[in-house]
Amino acid sequence: MKNKELIRRMSAVALSVLLGATATGCGEKATYDDFNFPQSSESSLAAVSNTYVDNPIKFEDAGTLDKELGTYTSKDKACTIKKMEHYYDVTLDYENHTPEEVGTAYAEMIMEVYPDIHESIEPYIYENIYAGFPALVDDYDPVWERISTLAKVVEEDDKLSDYWKELNAYAETLSGGVHGYAQDGTISYEEAVTFCFIPEALRGTACSALSLWGSKTESGDRITSRLLDWRLGSDNQMCKLHAIIHAKKGEHSYTGISFLGFESIVSAINDDGVFAAILDVGSQNETYVYKDRKCYTYDLRYALEEYDTAKEVGDFMVDNSANYTWSHNLIITDKDSSYCAEDAVSQLQDKGKGYSILRDNETPLLSGVTWDNPDSLCVVNTFVSKGNQDDFFPDYNAVRWNKYNEWVSGEDKFTVGELKTVLCQEKVSQGQVNGEAKVENVRNMGTSQMIIVDYHTGRIQVAFTPETGPTDDVVFTDVGEY
Repeated sequence: MKNKELIRRMSAVALSVLLGATATGCGEKATYDDFNFPQSSESSLAAVSNTYVDNPIKFEDAGTLDKELGTYTSKDKACTIKKMEHYYDVTLDYENHTPEEVGTAYAEMIMEVYPDIHESIEPYIYENIYAGFPALVDDYDPVWERISTLAKVVEEDDKLSDYWKELNAYAETLSGGVHGYAQDGTISYEEAVTFCFIPEALRGTACSALSLWGSKTESGDRITSRLLDWRLGSDNQMCKLHAIIHAKKGEHSYTGISFLGFESIVSAINDDGVFAAILDVGSQNETYVYKDRKCYTYDLRYALEEYDTAKEVGDFMVDNSANYTWSHNLIITDKDSSYCAEDAVSQLQDKGKGYSILRDNETPLLSGVTWDNPDSLCVVNTFVSKGNQDDFFPDYNAVRWNKYNEWVSGEDKFTVGELKTVLCQEKVSQGQVNGEAKVENVRNMGTSQMIIVDYHTGRIQVAFTPETGPTDDVVFTDVGEY
C-alpha cells in the first residue's frame, strides 16, 4: 500500500481531537483559531501510538471459509439452519411454502439450533425498550401501542402483508402462546414482535459505509463496505445471533446479513447484486411520529425483492420517505452505481429543515464539507447534500467522515485486502479513558458487523464481532456469492 503512515496518523488524530473537542458550528470548517489545550493534570488526549494497531493485519483479498458445525431442517423443509463457526446460515423456502409455514418453521429451527434464545434475547429487548422509553416504569401499554400500530401498517399494506403473516406465525410459535411484557426469561408474542420493529420504533443503530470503484480500485470494479454499529446488548447478545439469511423466492430472492429472528432488513443484497443497508441519521428537532407511518426496513425488503438496480431501489425509498417514522440514510449499490438515499420524514420536509434525495458522488455537498476523492461515496449518520439538514459538525460524524476522506486519499487504488486493512487499522477501543472513548474511531466498541461486497468476484465477506465483544483480531469470513 502507498499510505504515508506518519502523516495519516497525525492527521487522523488531529481531526479526532479538534472536531471532537471544539465548538465548531454546523457547516463551518474546523480551524485551530482560539483552540486551547485542556489545563489539567491528566491529559484527555490519546497518544498516537495507542490509537492504531501496532502490527496491522495485512489482509488477503479472499475471506476465510467457515466450518459447518451442524445442520437443522424443519420437517416440511421450509427452513434450514446451518450452524457455522461464526454465524448461522439460514435458508427460508418461500417458493414451496406459505409465509405462515416459513415463519413457523423458522421459529422452530431457531429454538432447536439455539435453545437459549429466550434467555439471551429477552434482556436485549428490554434494554432497547428502556432506551426508547426512558421514563417507563412498569406500564408497557405505550410500547405495545407503538409496536402494534406499526405492525398493523405492515399487515394492511398489500405489498407487505406476507411479511406480517410470516412474522405473526414466527412470534406465535416462538412464544408458545405466552403474551404480555414481563422479564421472566421467556419471550412472549409481544416481545418477539417488538424485536423485529427496533429500527422503526426504538432506534438503536449508527453505522458508516464506503463504496469505491473505477480509478480507486485495482480491478476497476466496485467494492462496497458497510460497518454496522448496533446496540450489542449488555452481554453482547447480538454477537451470538449473527446470521446470513437466504430468502429463496425465485426472481425475488435476496441474502440478508442480519441476526437470527430479525424479519426486516438491516443489510442485504438481492440476486441482481443490489446491496442496501440502513444507517441512522441524528436529525435535530425531529418529533417522533408513528401513527399512519410506513416502516422503512420492510419497504426496503420489498424494494430489494422487486427491483433490479440500485437506482430503482433508491428512487422507491426516496419517494416514500416522507411517511417513514425516522429520518435515515441508506447505502445502496450495484455493479454500476453507488448511492446514498437521504430520507427525510415529513416533519423535517414540512418545516423546510430537510429534504429527501438520492445522493451520488456528483451531488453538491453542504458548505464546509469536503470530499476529495473521485469514484467513491461515503456515508455516515448525517445528511450531507447541499441545503439539507446540517446535523454534521461538531461530532463523531465529522470525525469519521474526515478519517474516511484521509484514508481514501492515502491510497492510489484499493484491492479488497487493502480496504480491509485500512478499515481495521485503528484499535477498536482506542483512546479509552475510564471506559469512555477520547478519540472517535470508525470501527468502534459498538461495531457488530463489517461487510464487504466485491463486485469483481461477486462474493460477500463479513467480519462478525465475536460473543466476547469487539476485538482487534478481525476475521473476514467469506459467506458466499450474491
